[in-house]
Amino acid sequence: MLSLTQQNAKKTVDNLADKDTFIETLLQERDELYQELSKLRQIDGGALAQAEKKIAQFQKAIEEKDRLIKKLTDQLAWLRRKFWKASSEKYIPVDPAQRKIDFDGLDVLPEEEETIKTAASEIDTYKRNKPEHTKKQPVRLTLPEDLRREEEIIEPEGIDENWVRIGEEVTEQLEHKPGEIYVRRIIRRKYALKKDLQVQQELDMDGSLNKTVKIAALPLLPLPRSNAGASLLAELIMGKYMYHLPFHRQISLFKLEGIRIPASTVNDWFAGCSDLLRALYYRLKEIVLESDYIQIDESTVPVINHEKQRAVKAYLWVVRDVMKKLVFFYYDKGSRAQKVVIELLHNFKGAVQTDGYEAYSIYENKKGVLLLGCWAHARRKFIEALKEDKAGAQYALEQIGLIYAVESMADDQELDYQKRAELRARLAYPILFGFERWIVSYMPKALPKGRMSQALTYTYSLFHRLSRYHLDGRYRIDNNLVENTIRPLALGRKNYMFCGNHDAAENAAIMYSLLGCCASTDVNPREWLTDVITRIPYYNNDYSLDLADLLPHNWKAARELELQKTPIEIQ
Repeated sequence: MLSLTQQNAKKTVDNLADKDTFIETLLQERDELYQELSKLRQIDGGALAQAEKKIAQFQKAIEEKDRLIKKLTDQLAWLRRKFWKASSEKYIPVDPAQRKIDFDGLDVLPEEEETIKTAASEIDTYKRNKPEHTKKQPVRLTLPEDLRREEEIIEPEGIDENWVRIGEEVTEQLEHKPGEIYVRRIIRRKYALKKDLQVQQELDMDGSLNKTVKIAALPLLPLPRSNAGASLLAELIMGKYMYHLPFHRQISLFKLEGIRIPASTVNDWFAGCSDLLRALYYRLKEIVLESDYIQIDESTVPVINHEKQRAVKAYLWVVRDVMKKLVFFYYDKGSRAQKVVIELLHNFKGAVQTDGYEAYSIYENKKGVLLLGCWAHARRKFIEALKEDKAGAQYALEQIGLIYAVESMADDQELDYQKRAELRARLAYPILFGFERWIVSYMPKALPKGRMSQALTYTYSLFHRLSRYHLDGRYRIDNNLVENTIRPLALGRKNYMFCGNHDAAENAAIMYSLLGCCASTDVNPREWLTDVITRIPYYNNDYSLDLADLLPHNWKAARELELQKTPIEIQ
């Protein structure tokens, strides 16, 4: 055993030996470097030029590899976005008539940029040269001649036989009095054979009795065993689903007229009307889904859940036939799940315009269905981002404004669908092409999870849908038509607060659908409801009649045709 002192001495010797070895290694490396330097100094000028040429070749090869790396990096970024986002995400091609994936990268080529600038310049020129609409001075309109006039004559004071009337000045003012409630008495007179013509009652060949008394048949009433007439039922429906007055408020108005109607009776009347109009509602739904271009959206409606003993958020789906201007609301136990839209549109073929709700993405690759996007939703996202990133959001809004300006050009020039599509392809599509490239290049600059980042992500993920509206002049740039249809629902739920159960929500869907069709086709809902509620019992009893004849657009066309007939033809 070595002592501690001996061990320390041994370690010291070993360290010194290691240092000597290290020094010898450094000296050897120095000698090798010196010899290599001497060899380099001996190289002549020709060898040096050859070495520089090789270096230039290496640099050129490196630049080519850098370009290849950039191209592969762009493709990798595209593939990552493709698998990270919806399967529909892809660049729109340069040519609007060509809808395939574009792998050419993010940069806009010079010839593409020239096309974009030309389109933007033409749009700006049109906007500058477009005559501004001067604000019209308010003009008092003439009151309709068919209104009943009540005359009030005011004579000046101090008129005697010395005065001669030379004329008069007339001032007309509109006045109003509450709606009149009246009783409709259906009197069916009975007639009997005179005594000298009566014969002994005998059985006929078919077993019936000879009748000596005649009376007209009672017309089919809207609600059997009820004293509510068609006009009153129409007023109740309009009051709640058009003017957003709950039934209890309408009952209070009836009291002012001296009529007391129990709330339970009014509710029964409404349930009966819903059942009466249900078949017409189903026929409307069939006609809308037979079209080849619809817009669809959904909105909330509070519905009482008796198990939870509170109102829960449910959803009404809205589908609009853009070309025929028909609309129907759809309620499926208040669900907003994807299964609802699958069941609703399972046989539909054509274009479906929606917002960015993920439930519709299942139709992206369905044969026979073309998904369209809504630019109004994308624009709102950038408006919300203005406070966070004013420069970027403002640029995006300017680009969206340009494509909306193309729609204004088409409207001002009253272009047909074919020419509108051509104008979009020539002017709007280049703007869309450049805007998509800008979105991708601007994404890294946006604050992660900020409003600008959300706006860019939302717009880019739906860009292929958003750009498809150029394919057909009938397609709208946004979903505003169906959103306007939902507004009465939003106003209504602020007044009557909620639906009592699922059945009440389904009944509300029926009424909103039929009144929505009246509004979109410019039909007087009071006249239409009163007439249809009167006539529909006959249609429900005779299946040879087509309920589609009673829908507002057909009803209006029949009325206009009847008015065009001459008095002889009417007879």
